[in-house]
Amino acid sequence: MLADITPVILTYNEAANIGRSLERLSWAGDVVIVDSGSTDETLTIAGRFPNIRTFHRPFDSHAEQWRFATGETGIATDWILRLDADYMVEPVLREEIAGLVPAAEVAAYEIAFSYCIDGRPLRASLYPPLPVLFRRGRARFEQDGHTEKLSIDGPVGRVSNRLLHDDRKSLERWLQSQVRYQASEAEKLSTRAWSELGWADRLRCTRVLGPPAVALHCLLFKGLVFDGKAGLLYTAQRIAADLILSMHLLRRDLERAGARRSSR
Repeated sequence: MLADITPVILTYNEAANIGRSLERLSWAGDVVIVDSGSTDETLTIAGRFPNIRTFHRPFDSHAEQWRFATGETGIATDWILRLDADYMVEPVLREEIAGLVPAAEVAAYEIAFSYCIDGRPLRASLYPPLPVLFRRGRARFEQDGHTEKLSIDGPVGRVSNRLLHDDRKSLERWLQSQVRYQASEAEKLSTRAWSELGWADRLRCTRVLGPPAVALHCLLFKGLVFDGKAGLLYTAQRIAADLILSMHLLRRDLERAGARRSSR
């Protein structure tokens, strides 16, 4: 199975992560990287690995970037392993994937994540399982808020071992990214009908209940209070993300109110 898989990674200034990710992909004959203009050591580090092919594409959206990466880079294998630069394929997961014997109708495999803080896996997170391993030509990428959503054409299996999500970039970089990401999320929530939203997004649309709800959910329901400072840091990050989203939503409310007053 491993010989029939091409890992694909999108990068932009991922020097803190890309080396650790690629070290765990030495089994792959071909690894595709699509970079959107890194100015750090990302490409220098990637160039040290002999199984890498690198492509350059200016970023417009996650969905378009993934469509290019999986459809226009000359991938020859039947299966694609879709990775972020901070996803780590540990040996136990690699061996499980190696042993897969998928039936012809199986279009993808869903993999859950262990979220790490400075290399330490948390007992839980809000990161959902995703169809990370899929057959070429059996997946469609659609933009969904700040990120992409992958729709699979056919049955989806489940892998029991987990990917590690271990982002070592700085807190400042994380905060800068959240300002952009949550602006896109605010746009999405503002244009969706109430009936189309899940309970979590409905709480966020109240502008005030999202941050306290995510704090209680992480600390008590997910048990992150028992993960010490690592669990507290993760919870603080999720609260901060929801606070930034609330600020974007409130700013949009005020701008719309101002526009209505001006039109009278």
